[in-house]
Amino acid sequence: MSQFKLVALGGTFDIIHKGHIALLDKAFSISSKTIIGLTSDEFALKKGKQIAHSYSQRLESLKTYIEKKFPNSKFQISKLDNDFGPAVIEGAVEALVVSEETSKQGEILNNIRRQKNLSAVETIVVPLVLAKNGGPISTTRIKNSEIDSEGNLR
Repeated sequence: MSQFKLVALGGTFDIIHKGHIALLDKAFSISSKTIIGLTSDEFALKKGKQIAHSYSQRLESLKTYIEKKFPNSKFQISKLDNDFGPAVIEGAVEALVVSEETSKQGEILNNIRRQKNLSAVETIVVPLVLAKNGGPISTTRIKNSEIDSEGNLR
């Protein structure tokens, strides 16, 4: 039996890497179902992200990856046009899975949920996955050709 019935997580998933995999693995290991917020192209640009792949490409890539690596997992992918997407309005969400970098998001989400008379969610913090040189694996570092998606130095 899973610890939670429904958890949420979010990201841009421009280039799927070991850090993303750690978040997904944690979410699927503790819940019966996972809502994944996938950042829209517009929201990514608003946040200053330089995305290499369109929303539709990232959506297809993420779905394909999850179906291959987590074949029996129940999930829903929702377009994110803000920081929280369905986690703000979906009363059944019980936890938010975040990285160390985004750990403050749980507190912000709970403040918003309280204003909407929804119960607070538990924040599950997944440690950053480090590259071979000790720095965090990130899409930016991959795009800059510092590391590959596994964290190996280039």
